[in-house]
Amino acid sequence: MSFEALGLHATIVKAVTEAGYTVPTPVQAQAVPAAIGGRDLLVSSQTGSGKTAAFMLPALHKLVSAEPAPAPARTPAQEAQSARARGERVRFTAAKPKMLVLTPTRELALQVTTATEKYGSYMRRIRAVSILGGMPYPKQMQLLSKNPEILVATPGRLIDHMESGKIDFSELQILVLDEADRMLDMGFIDDIEKIVAATPADRQTMLFSATLDGVVGSMARRITKDPMVIQIASSSNRHENIAQRVHFVDDLSHKNRLLDHLLRDESMDQAVVFTATKRDADTIADRLNIAGFAAAALHGDMHQGARNRTLDSLRRGQVRVLVATDVAARGIDVPNITHVVNYDLPKFPEDYVHRIGRTGRAGRNGLAISLVNHAENMNIKRIERFTKQLIPATVVEGFEPKRSAPAARTSTRPGGWKPGDGRNAAKPGQRSFSKPGAPREGGYNRDAAPRGPSSGAPRREGSGGGYRGSNPHPRSFDGARRTFGDN
Repeated sequence: MSFEALGLHATIVKAVTEAGYTVPTPVQAQAVPAAIGGRDLLVSSQTGSGKTAAFMLPALHKLVSAEPAPAPARTPAQEAQSARARGERVRFTAAKPKMLVLTPTRELALQVTTATEKYGSYMRRIRAVSILGGMPYPKQMQLLSKNPEILVATPGRLIDHMESGKIDFSELQILVLDEADRMLDMGFIDDIEKIVAATPADRQTMLFSATLDGVVGSMARRITKDPMVIQIASSSNRHENIAQRVHFVDDLSHKNRLLDHLLRDESMDQAVVFTATKRDADTIADRLNIAGFAAAALHGDMHQGARNRTLDSLRRGQVRVLVATDVAARGIDVPNITHVVNYDLPKFPEDYVHRIGRTGRAGRNGLAISLVNHAENMNIKRIERFTKQLIPATVVEGFEPKRSAPAARTSTRPGGWKPGDGRNAAKPGQRSFSKPGAPREGGYNRDAAPRGPSSGAPRREGSGGGYRGSNPHPRSFDGARRTFGDN
């Protein structure tokens, strides 16, 4: 099936073809025709399955196919300029979008906006803007003054503009909830209910989620009308192109030394290291920079400008190691990420699937490694039950734990992983750029931050962990044998 066969407008087909898309993904093949037909949708689809295009392509088709509204003699911005020239008080005219996309994070909102601009590159009168926390209000007011047809927003900041009368949903035609399960996990359910209540009852609603059970399913039934349910693949997808491993560690020092060694793997292009807290993301990024890695932190305490610069540096290859929390890393799509390291295990198995999905993008192979204390073995079993897949425990030569892994977990498969190889095997004797010698004992004391996943609520204590260049040969702290885990 081609995109043209889905019934899309010719300008959209031209744009997606030029963007390199040839055949619709399964979720697009089912969702696009149904959405064009006006159906409400409830879609369960894994990350990386093409769900952004699944809701945005039919929405753009609907907007471009509609009868064009007569252009006003003067735009709101022109009226405001004239009022200022006359010395009159400028009255802000509320934006009246035709489509609203709600996302859990700023990064995902920006990704959706960028994709929309790509799909609609030949649709001159369709504008899409992002309204996000961390973006200066004057900039947002400027964007809203253009009365954009498509609004992509995070719930909190959107509520602020609604309550101040800057946004009017009376003309809204399409509402999309992207990663609805994640928004509920982050505590946005009250905001979502308030936003939905402000939209017209005859709108078209499309909800995308890793699961349609429980609270998500209950909310979905309340806000949709006779929806078509599409389940492409569960969030426990096996990720056959991603090799997965567990390395057991004795203590924090052992974990840090092993992380240092793994990130010196010559097969690594770029990596994402996941931590449980924002403070740890900053601390580990700083430690890696001192060790000579081009590392940067990404978390919810960072201003939007800093987050955008970090992601741009990651995409350009200037950052080779991104240290991130779950919330900040949602929506990251960088094809050169070959490694994902779970420095801390996620609280929920679903988040494990989302984490490792940052590698192995677009059919490439990837490697996902979890650094696990023996006391966390039950958490690994919980992930395995969810994914229906055994994650083998492997040992790196020279970094053996004092306690052996459970026999059922130990992998005896020989050989190493390569970017073109999906085997779940240890890589013995990986080369390090440090001088040879036994790893030194030691380690740093982690800040007294609470364990568990990072909260989405911002803290007002600065952020750090900026990258410091792209030295391809990380050095030890003192130029000798010291590594990331040393004091």
